[in-house]
Amino acid sequence: MWNKTKFTTLSGIDYPIVQGPFGGGLSSVKLTSTVSNAGGLGSFGGQPFSAKEIIETCNEIRKFTNKPFNINLWVSDRDEGLENYTDDDYAQLCALFKPYFNELELPIPERPSNLGPKFEEQVEAIFEVKPAVFSFVYGIPSDIIIEKCKSLNIKTVGTATTVDEAIALENAGVDAIIATGFEAGGHRVSFLSSAENSLTGTFSLIPQVADNVKIPVIAAGGIADARGVKAALILGADAVQMGTAFLATSQSNASQDHKDKLFTENAKYTTLTKIFTGRLSRGIRNRLTGELKQNEHLLAPYPLQGKFMSHLKAYPPGADNNPDFKSYWAGQSASLLKYRDAQILIETIVKEMNEIK
Repeated sequence: MWNKTKFTTLSGIDYPIVQGPFGGGLSSVKLTSTVSNAGGLGSFGGQPFSAKEIIETCNEIRKFTNKPFNINLWVSDRDEGLENYTDDDYAQLCALFKPYFNELELPIPERPSNLGPKFEEQVEAIFEVKPAVFSFVYGIPSDIIIEKCKSLNIKTVGTATTVDEAIALENAGVDAIIATGFEAGGHRVSFLSSAENSLTGTFSLIPQVADNVKIPVIAAGGIADARGVKAALILGADAVQMGTAFLATSQSNASQDHKDKLFTENAKYTTLTKIFTGRLSRGIRNRLTGELKQNEHLLAPYPLQGKFMSHLKAYPPGADNNPDFKSYWAGQSASLLKYRDAQILIETIVKEMNEIK
């Protein structure tokens, strides 16, 4: 049976389908619980939230499902370059974006001082709420954190963009690996080398990772329908993670214009950019990604760049975002999307997988 794999056994789910966790406020309790109730692994991106907010979110999720779900955090939440980022650097950033702020008749923001919660504080919430799965990106938590998760029966899932990263994750004692190719929407979560030097495609990465590790492998990047699921499993994956396909559904917390854009011709045209957060990520091309492509060396480190861009109404999701400057995250297979409901998406994949001989 296609749906009985090492990962479904490990996580206690019915189908090897993982909903990608979205940072930046795009995750929702409704989507997480819907996917889990449908037999997949619902996920919630805790990246922007405090420990208290993560605890409250998990309690809310459990009101709607008693099935396993996943909470995701970012191990590296500050770029190294932040320590040496000067006020003169910030002045250059402001000068670069001044025409856009003027266009919207918005004031240039002062340098943000509140850069958000830190991983070391957020992970304490994981220990308290004990989700079935704790996934993470941009690195590997300490041995102490990994061991504590094991003692609490929390399954740990790390994310790799290269074979070397996958091997490092297995050696650290994680329970499963998400191998994500450069087709994926959102951030490129490399940690051993730069994201720019870690751009392996999903269907090249999966068999290489599967051949080099013994723990379950979850394929991510460019998977939007049953054909992608079947291909990933044949190549050695034990499950798939789908992001953009779930982001487009009514249950996600993406704004309606973001969801609608994923079903337009524009969704075919994605690009890798640092414009929105200071870290390399994939989204639909827009005015900013084109006009500022040659000026990415002037951007601020993560998360300062993202805080700055929020003043230009690039995000978080909301009706007042400016569409010319907004971050419309999307993977390279967005043009394959058909479904606007998460329940129907899963049911369709299951039906089509059961029909494949």
